[in-house]
Amino acid sequence: MSERTHAPEAARTSAPAQISWLEDGTPRSALWRSESGWPAPATVLLGDEDLTAEAAFSLASAGTAILWKGDFHNARQLLSAMGRRLADSPRPKNDNITAAFHRSREDALRRATILGMLLVPLAADGTIPLRRSPDIRRAASHVWGAVNEASVLSLRELLGVIGADEWRTTGVPVPALGARIHPHYGVFSPVRGEYLDLVATAPLPPDAATAFDIGTGTGVLSAILASRGIRSITATDMDPRAIACARENLETLGYADSVTVVQANLFPPGRADIVACNPPWIPAIPKTATDFAVYDDDGQMLAGFLSGLAEHLTPRGEGWLVISDIAERFGLRSRGDLLDAIDDAGLTVIARMDTRPTHARATDATDPLYAARAAEVTSLWRLAANPAS
Repeated sequence: MSERTHAPEAARTSAPAQISWLEDGTPRSALWRSESGWPAPATVLLGDEDLTAEAAFSLASAGTAILWKGDFHNARQLLSAMGRRLADSPRPKNDNITAAFHRSREDALRRATILGMLLVPLAADGTIPLRRSPDIRRAASHVWGAVNEASVLSLRELLGVIGADEWRTTGVPVPALGARIHPHYGVFSPVRGEYLDLVATAPLPPDAATAFDIGTGTGVLSAILASRGIRSITATDMDPRAIACARENLETLGYADSVTVVQANLFPPGRADIVACNPPWIPAIPKTATDFAVYDDDGQMLAGFLSGLAEHLTPRGEGWLVISDIAERFGLRSRGDLLDAIDDAGLTVIARMDTRPTHARATDATDPLYAARAAEVTSLWRLAANPAS
């Protein structure tokens, strides 16, 4: 579960797209916004309270988007009603957990695709020109900066923007810090405290004074290490939003003098006494924006961390790999694969600290992946470079 969450590459690199529709027989167009990287729908119809949930669901399932012109609260109710019409794929007899995992991902992608077809307008001043709409100007500025052009986006994504702004304002309590972390939009929120407790309690290497935090995200691991007395920490991330988020959190917590946040692919130059990393836990291709916190395409980040770790450790330094065994329980990676990768990188396992997750999905017996989630173990692997490395 990485501290980083990225939108798909298309969303970060392609030129601004336009979306077009007819209104009272007149062609209209606006900027298309999609942090998730979805292309602008080719077919768009206008909708309001005269549109039934059944008709809206049918249109969306066929690839036709609905640009809402009615009451904002009614749009939210319509989105919920459309969601209730989505059923998970039937589970075949003798289905194994790996097949169930892949099927659940396809179901999630189908849900995101269909529900993403209900659209809302955003005015050039950052307001929503619909009846009873909330004031989202602050949330919009946090995500897009100055909004100065009319645009259209999916209601589902807009609700995510609003929710992220609430998280950013209220923060997430981190007992290991005795403080709150304030995640920004698009940056993974540290809501699973069990792995933070591992970092807060793992034995420090002798005379440890320096650390690298690889894929820092909100900066929470850097803050925990700083609170434990590590005097010089370099935190890295590739995502500009994560860089800004980490800097803001560390400044608020009073650790800005101890932690330098830099944009880098994995490691900064040099060596450190502790090199910590919490990569995405599941080696699978991300399909939606929120996937990038959890899915590591072909395990690339994990492989990069392990292969480069030895050359970035001080003689008595340790690499702290924080990872769950959920990929093993889904049949996507074996424990032998992980141990072989550690060995091939010239590393040895000093010790491993284990804990059980306490999140709600681990106790939800209706989840088709419940058996794997209930047995999941989160670990902090303490790694050292082999003397010959």
